[in-house]
Amino acid sequence: MTPALDLSGKPHSRPVSVFVGTSHCGAGCSLADLVVQWALFAIPSIAVLGGWHWLFDDQIYAGWVIAYVVALAFGITFQFAAIAPMNPQRSVGGNIAAATKADVLSLSAWQIGMYGFMALTQLLIFPQWLGGPVAIDTATFWLLMQLAMVAGFCTAYPVNWWLLHAGIKEAM
Repeated sequence: MTPALDLSGKPHSRPVSVFVGTSHCGAGCSLADLVVQWALFAIPSIAVLGGWHWLFDDQIYAGWVIAYVVALAFGITFQFAAIAPMNPQRSVGGNIAAATKADVLSLSAWQIGMYGFMALTQLLIFPQWLGGPVAIDTATFWLLMQLAMVAGFCTAYPVNWWLLHAGIKEAM
């Protein structure tokens, strides 16, 4: 595996490579949550696809299911775009498999931290303070989402460290 290089041509340190890889993972997660949350706001019935009314009573869980699936699609696509040029000898299917292998654990760890934070705030804290969760179309919701992304980064960083160390994920 060739180490990732900075702009001066020197290899990145391990912490920097892990930081970049974790941030790369977070891009797919963040984009998915941005798209899905606004789609759910605009067309709430989309939540039925994630299990609302047939699996979950609360729309928030169905939204997380949909966002996770969309995040996987974005994440694997982004990971493929990073891996394929580094491995031109590998088939497209092989690069998709490698992207999937590299992204599923990382993305899942990110989403656990992010959804854990959102669950804490939306299901416990804000119902106590405000009588219910904050709405998607408020600045408070998006501030919470930013803090949740930091929590996601914190849970995904050690997983990305391991994935890089194990040679499952490429250094970026």
